[in-house]
Amino acid sequence: MQKKRYVILDALRGFAILGIILANFPEFSLWTFSDPATWTRTDTVTRAIQTFFVDGKFYTLFSLLFGMGFSIQLANAEGKLRTFYRRMTVLLCIGLIHLFFLWSGDILALYAVCGMLLPLFRKFPTWKLLLVAGGLFLVPVLLDAVFGTRLADPLEREQWRHCGLYGITEANFGTWLSDARSYREVLQFLHMGSVERMWEFVSGHRLFKVLGLFIVGFAVGRERIYADIDSHKPLLKKFLAWGFGLGIPFGILYTWSAMQGYPWGRVAHDILYLVSVYPMGFAYAALFALAFSRSEDAPGWKLLSSPGRMACTNYLGQSVIGIFLFYGIGLGLGNRVGLLGTELIALGVYAFQILFSSLWMRAFAFGPVEWVWRMLTYGKRLPLRRS
Repeated sequence: MQKKRYVILDALRGFAILGIILANFPEFSLWTFSDPATWTRTDTVTRAIQTFFVDGKFYTLFSLLFGMGFSIQLANAEGKLRTFYRRMTVLLCIGLIHLFFLWSGDILALYAVCGMLLPLFRKFPTWKLLLVAGGLFLVPVLLDAVFGTRLADPLEREQWRHCGLYGITEANFGTWLSDARSYREVLQFLHMGSVERMWEFVSGHRLFKVLGLFIVGFAVGRERIYADIDSHKPLLKKFLAWGFGLGIPFGILYTWSAMQGYPWGRVAHDILYLVSVYPMGFAYAALFALAFSRSEDAPGWKLLSSPGRMACTNYLGQSVIGIFLFYGIGLGLGNRVGLLGTELIALGVYAFQILFSSLWMRAFAFGPVEWVWRMLTYGKRLPLRRS
């Protein structure tokens, strides 16, 4: 049972990493900053497909998996919460390094902050956990209905102040990184981008969303659904039916709204996100678990589990590869490939990560970042190579 438990969690992490690179590489390639008036028909169709199938769904999965992982860590650290908090502190440091020196789209720092809040809920019964999560999912709708964008306006002003310090304007915003000829120029954009990221967190109410997903994942992990899929099949089938039943029709509306620039306003966008993105993400997880239970010895699960076992390394590695491929200090492909070309490159990078991860995990017990993370958490050197 222990082996089954970890294979499905690692394979699901590997699947989530695929979705994350498909979601992030359009920004790395700088296509996200392009004028919609310049999009080709292929760009438009690809964007609609990406919005419907990818946008938000794989971060939902990734966040659920972090919550499940935290349930395991907290169970192992019961009475030793200092170890858990050290683990979150190291993750926060990793995230801040990523944010300031590699990519301003980092999510790990926010994950660390939400992870530090999770022990507050560890004594809650499952029904109360789900009630709290549901309340957190509703908070963005309520905040936007009451305050609109006002909560994030100071951060937006601070972002443009940083732009002024470095000479970043609306005209060169989308080409700054592809034209960069030194890492110093990249750093200038990243430092401005770190403020923009804080603006995105506040304007998008990301703390409430991520914490809510962590709590759902924590509940799933504590109930050990992943460890005994067969006895939970009726529940998983309900998640599958309700997830796709809500997610598909509302996902079509969400996609249309996103493609039109959210003509119904922020609150309507928040509601569409709530009833489409979360249900689809939950349905992906349920479908994956049911498929795994039918053929758990299939070689495909092992292929997915290798990048999943070193998910943090691969997440950060995608940023390093993205810089090399798309920025001016690397190959400078940014603004030279359309969205379809960007996503095909992303698939190629993910295929490379599967190969690299498979070879790495044959020889080593942890991914390189995971190894450093564990050593800093426990304050001692740990063996990396398999005995």
